[in-house]
Amino acid sequence: MDRIAIIGWGSLLWDLDDLEPHVTGDWYMAQGPTLPIEFTLVSRKRNRALAAVIDHTVGEHCTASVIQSSKGNLPAAVSDLAQRERCDQRHIGALHRSNGFARAKQSRTTMLVREWLHTTHYHAAVWTDTESNFEATTGEAFSLTTAVEYLKSLPEDSLREAKRYIENAPVSTPLRRELQDKTWWMTLDY
Repeated sequence: MDRIAIIGWGSLLWDLDDLEPHVTGDWYMAQGPTLPIEFTLVSRKRNRALAAVIDHTVGEHCTASVIQSSKGNLPAAVSDLAQRERCDQRHIGALHRSNGFARAKQSRTTMLVREWLHTTHYHAAVWTDTESNFEATTGEAFSLTTAVEYLKSLPEDSLREAKRYIENAPVSTPLRRELQDKTWWMTLDY
């Protein structure tokens, strides 16, 4: 039976949702692979708030967290995470260190996860592998300026969801640091 790591850096850490019955133990905070993360996903699930994704273009290296799947085979762990994320399984990255199976949007992600996996007792890992859609959704390339402008343009309920998500995600990215000293952001309740 394989030990499978579920890698997380965003809402998964505070809201396992459908995944809760399929994990064992607690999160090992900041003990996962180091991945390039930034809030470059305009999330339908989060009312168009910005969510954190692996982004090899503008992401900053952040150490992800890990929790163990209660499943002993990779396809079951992929299915469980896809159900929680309410996405097709093709948006779930997966890697098995022994049998060579690897699926990710970017080979660079596979390399980073593989390097980390070889330093652990896990046999395999799964993670949410949704791509950035900021430019496709907004018509603007992601930058700190365009991201802040986008956030300011959101209706109040979406902006509150964005603040809740960005404040709770335990990753330090350029956008999160940019927002930390903005009065309009700091006085926003969620």
